[in-house]
Amino acid sequence: MRSWVPALAASLSALAATAPAEAQRIDLATPEGVIEAQRRIWCTERDNEPVYWNWRGDVYSRRDGERDRLLFKVEGLNVRTCVAVTDPERGQGFRSVSRELLIYLDPATGEPLSQWTNPWTDETVDVLHVANDPVNGDFYPRGRDGTPTTWRGHSVGASWYLTTTVPLFYPNPLGGAYQPEVGGIYHATEMFNFMGDMDNLTRRNGRGAEVDVGWVRISDWLPWMRMSGRDGMIYMHTAGRKLMRWEDVSEVLRNEVATHYPAYRNPPPGDDARPNVTSWMYYRAVREGTETPPDRD
Repeated sequence: MRSWVPALAASLSALAATAPAEAQRIDLATPEGVIEAQRRIWCTERDNEPVYWNWRGDVYSRRDGERDRLLFKVEGLNVRTCVAVTDPERGQGFRSVSRELLIYLDPATGEPLSQWTNPWTDETVDVLHVANDPVNGDFYPRGRDGTPTTWRGHSVGASWYLTTTVPLFYPNPLGGAYQPEVGGIYHATEMFNFMGDMDNLTRRNGRGAEVDVGWVRISDWLPWMRMSGRDGMIYMHTAGRKLMRWEDVSEVLRNEVATHYPAYRNPPPGDDARPNVTSWMYYRAVREGTETPPDRD
């Protein structure tokens, strides 16, 4: 008469085992789920826990009438953390705070460059590596106009990918007061590809998602190249991934940080309120003497 009891007990046990697992899933159909997943991509679920984005690749020139030239190899580092923030109108989100390096390397030796001979002008110039501090941003379930944040990624089988294109077109930080009359707009494009495993992304685990990244940048000549208005541009093609341990960052970058950029071992504090810095703003600050680049002699 009680033969159904063991079967019922087994069913209840199975339900209890599966319910917590389902509760750990992130729902990408909700704005809150999207922000939670984005935080797992950018950082981890824990406030003030650092992660290290490390990428590498090549820099080429492009000019009309000549072959593209391999100018440099590059190694990049973004040291980042996230903290929870709440806005009364936009909801609970997160703040990402980071510092970012991009080191130009000799394409033959792979060593960081201190000087470079411009093949078009024969001028030897000092190389100024990128040292942007900070690079921060806030992310919320709703935009300033109340529009809900949506998942813009895609899935292929068990994997996800997210592509982001950032066209840049604004007054050149190195220009003067008459840019609308004579030109001088900074024109560039950055393209990001993030990708990983969907189960890893949407399953809460107290850590962050495992993410690979591709980064392409198309821009004007670097200011320290001193191209004096010559036609042409450069493009960078790189790839890398997010790392959880400093020891997994490339030796080149760990040496650079230890020798020249000790502040880049850790991210800024979570409440960092400084305005963001771009590579051209950093160059201007160096030229104006408000920033001092590392001494490589």
